This record gives sequence, structure tokens and C-alpha cells, in this order.
Amino acid sequence: MFLIVAKYLIPKGYRGMAVFPFVVMKYDFDKTNSTFVNHEKIHLRQQLELLILPFFVWYFLEYLIRFIQYKNGALAYRNISFEREAYAKETDLNYLKNRSFFQFLHYIKLK
Repeated sequence: MFLIVAKYLIPKGYRGMAVFPFVVMKYDFDKTNSTFVNHEKIHLRQQLELLILPFFVWYFLEYLIRFIQYKNGALAYRNISFEREAYAKETDLNYLKNRSFFQFLHYIKLK
């Protein structure tokens, strides 16, 4: 994993993103933010499980489905299964040591 600070690569309203093997962040201080870094590391693991490119296809399609469902971009983003897992477990710094494969599937909300 490589941590890169590049504030102009991050979309407005976001602090960072993971694109295997990089974590790109808007602010230098986030390099030492263990919760933020753990959140992005969870995304890196998800990307590896789905062999990277299918992760982004799934992410985009699920975002579209959630957007249609909620009619709100922020709410759609927060309800993507990958994000639900990462937000739920970002403060558990040992999570990735014991995480099962495809754990994000437990965060798909059908309602």
C-alpha cells in the first residue's frame, strides 16, 4: 500500500480514495489518521478479492441502483455494500487480520 497526498485528484466532498495499491488522500494529516487509513485498507482488500476491475464495475453499478433507490447521491454512496462494511469496521484496527473473504456481501441491504 502506498499513501499519496494529491488534493486535486480527490472529488469535492471526499477526503480520499483507494485504487489498488494506492490510497490517495486530500490532506497530509490523514496519513496518520488510523481510522481513515483502515477504512481505505478495507477497500484495498475488497478490490483484491474482486480482482480490482470488477470491484469498480460493481461499485459503480451499486451506486446507480442506490441512487435510483434513495434519489440522493450522498445516501446512495453511504449505502454501497463496500462503504457500509468500511464505515462499520473502520475503527476496528484488527479487522483485516480476521476478516473473511467477501465479507462485504453481508452489508448488501435489499430494502
